[in-house]
Amino acid sequence: MTDVRCWTQQPHSPAGGIAPAVRLREVTKRYGKGAQAVTALDRVSVEIPQGTFTAVMGPSGSGKSTFLHCAAGLDRPTSGSVRLGSTELSHLKEAPLTRLRRGRMGFVFQAFNLVPSLTVEQNITLPLRLQGRRADRQWLTETVARVGLSERLRHVPAQLSGGQQQRVAIARALITRPEVIFADEPTGALDPQTAQDVLALLRQAVTDLHQTVVMVTHDPVAAAHADSAVFLAGGRIVTGLAAPTADRVAATMAQLRRAA
Repeated sequence: MTDVRCWTQQPHSPAGGIAPAVRLREVTKRYGKGAQAVTALDRVSVEIPQGTFTAVMGPSGSGKSTFLHCAAGLDRPTSGSVRLGSTELSHLKEAPLTRLRRGRMGFVFQAFNLVPSLTVEQNITLPLRLQGRRADRQWLTETVARVGLSERLRHVPAQLSGGQQQRVAIARALITRPEVIFADEPTGALDPQTAQDVLALLRQAVTDLHQTVVMVTHDPVAAAHADSAVFLAGGRIVTGLAAPTADRVAATMAQLRRAA
């Protein structure tokens, strides 16, 4: 089994029987049937330790977005096992799976996915309201302060810059204190400086708040903020890097493109 633990620094490896934050075992995902079927993931096995930042990379069509969707329960694998902590996702019905995603996962997407008619505060607390829970005001205040939005709570998304909207999305991902934050190209729509600010917030979520972050990205600079990087090609994990640098990531991506 290909294991992220062998690419991360030793202190981040699961120990003492602690379950990994995310575990995929022999996960295959096919779209279509018969001769027209496309295999997006091919027997992928990986464990992502708790409290780590993992970048998922690969050439276009390598399966990285499908990897994230299956790992986060947004798509069901054709075969194999997906676990969040000790909970098996692949056999859950849609209603309990939806509840699990709302309460135990956070999501940050390239497109922000904010509700235009809601204020910043309402967008941030939306996952709690969908669960019928009230916001912990102290945690809300701390979260908003961490992302630099304390003076923007009454604004609506149209009154914010792209970087500020992504900060709202990060605060929304943090507000439920999730077990894992899944980020899909979170800096893809941002200018370089704003992207650095957003990546610093995700890094801070791991270092200071002990969150687990799994980020799909095509950007070697973004991957350099992670503890480890895993690389997919042809729907399989083919290699990984511990403590990735932008140069090492770029070189690995270049090798994969040449091989393709």
